Parts: sequence; structure tokens; C-alpha cells
Amino acid sequence: MKVEQISIFMENKAGRLAEVTAILKEHGVNIRALSLADTADFGVLRMIVDDTQKTDLILKKAGFTVGKTEVVAVEVMDTPGGLHDILEVLREKNINVEYMYAFVQQNSDRAVMIFRFDDVDTAITHLSARGMTVVPGKRLYSM
Repeated sequence: MKVEQISIFMENKAGRLAEVTAILKEHGVNIRALSLADTADFGVLRMIVDDTQKTDLILKKAGFTVGKTEVVAVEVMDTPGGLHDILEVLREKNINVEYMYAFVQQNSDRAVMIFRFDDVDTAITHLSARGMTVVPGKRLYSM
């Protein structure tokens, strides 16, 4: 039930993000979700893509530093308090959220939150036990 995420480390300068997206476009890779964090000198682009292995290879070949991370995708009701319900389960079990970002589904009353936890397996166990929908990678890559 884990999802593979690609992280690209790059210089924080104009046009660098467009270089990444041009490479992905050229090779037919579809970005499903993304988050960009930056400092003064560099940025980290985190992405869920439809073909993680291909993305890893083509970006490394283009000279980018690429890493893979296991994250968890959880469906959340698109209503006030939907995210809080998930976070409350995590708080009760003392599971830390290192970072998160959203993936919006078309024509749905639910969004998908991408989480990086300090303890991925425990988070999946407790979220599932409380009836939360943990989205498998295969389903997320094709949404």
C-alpha cells in the first residue's frame, strides 16, 4: 500500500523546473501529483508519476540527482474536517508527519493526501484499522 515518490534535487534558478518537465514530456511521463520546496540555493521537487522507474532513469541520464522515497496516499473526504480526521488518528498513535501534499481527483467528493511519515508501516496499519482508505500505488499512478 506504499507509493513510490521521485525526489529531484536541483539548483534554485530560473528555468530549471522547466528542464525537468520538458524531459518528462519528451518521454511521455505523466505527473500525477507534485510538491516543490526550496531554499535560497536548491529545491526539492517531489513527484508521483505514472512510471517511476522510467522517470528515475531519464532524469539521472540528464544529470539530475534523483531519489526514491516510500510515501502513503490516503483518501480524505473533501469536507471541512476531512484532513483533521486523518491527523487525529496519527496523533493518537504518536506518528509524525514529515511532509504532505494533495492530489485532487476529478469528479469526486474525495481528495488524496500524500504523506511521508516517520513510521510508514505503523501509519498504514492504524489508518486502515480506522477505516481510512490507503490508496495503492498502482491505482494512484493511473488516476
